[in-house]
Amino acid sequence: MQAVYAKSIDPDDPLDGLVVGERPEPVPSAGWAVVEVKAAGLNHHDLWSLRGVGLKSEQLPMTLGCDAAGIDVETGDPVIVHSVVGSAGWTGDETLDPERTIFSERHQGTFAQYVAAPRRNLVRKPESLSFVEAACLPTAWLTAYRMLFTRGEVRPGQTVLVQGATGGVASAAIALARSSGCRVWVTARTESKLKAALDIGADAAFLTGERLPEPVDVVIETVGEATWAHSVRSLKPGGTVVISGATTGPNPPAVLNRIFFLQLKVIGSTMGTRAELGALLTLLDSTGLRPRVDREVPLSAAREAFEAMAAGELVGKAVLTLP
Repeated sequence: MQAVYAKSIDPDDPLDGLVVGERPEPVPSAGWAVVEVKAAGLNHHDLWSLRGVGLKSEQLPMTLGCDAAGIDVETGDPVIVHSVVGSAGWTGDETLDPERTIFSERHQGTFAQYVAAPRRNLVRKPESLSFVEAACLPTAWLTAYRMLFTRGEVRPGQTVLVQGATGGVASAAIALARSSGCRVWVTARTESKLKAALDIGADAAFLTGERLPEPVDVVIETVGEATWAHSVRSLKPGGTVVISGATTGPNPPAVLNRIFFLQLKVIGSTMGTRAELGALLTLLDSTGLRPRVDREVPLSAAREAFEAMAAGELVGKAVLTLP
């Protein structure tokens, strides 16, 4: 079958190891199912994998991709593949399972004509969502949902600051926070991205590091070193910063004095649960809210999408499509 996979790892030139070629079709284990993939969303995780983060050379070749929507080969049902794979016997919140993984780390990923997944990871796709829209949800949109509503405990009427406004998680956070009745402020590096964030639904947009008109209740942080100090400075006393990524680096100055003096809360968040994915689908189905798709690219032209993401050109999601 045709697939997009990593043949080698290079921290400095990750796309050098990217291949579009032939891979064996999956053979499902007991309790697993095969999904014919119709669409698969691209995430920064895919670039990090090519850099060797979470993926070792001895695991290669590895089909990339965390997200997929398609057809359950056995039942014919349209499904979304939940990205978090818990260990056998784990019960409860699978994001807290110390042995959890996501597709393309231990198990072959979703950028292929077919993917094998635990049957418990298959969630029926609502008819109101296209396969392309559905493929945006299991990583970026689910991460944003958990950051806002589970970990950040965001409430209507609060002010939420989203750093790095046009990435996949950030653009999802803008749309979800706005739909929940929050005032949403964003930051971005360029005027064009500020405009794009306003188009997505932000109430106000500021250049990265710019002083805000007033402190905010919650900060959604995925950028890391480049925005961390600004995130901490932007919170009102007792405010919360929720962090799920650090694309510009993981080790900024901690600003501990401000954190303890203002009693700020720093909360980590990773992916989301199958139950949260179900709640997210209900929200989209009932409200008409939809992911912003920057571009649809055939699987055979996946390098184009990877290059656009690596260059920071995307506003919303890039989605690989299959017939």
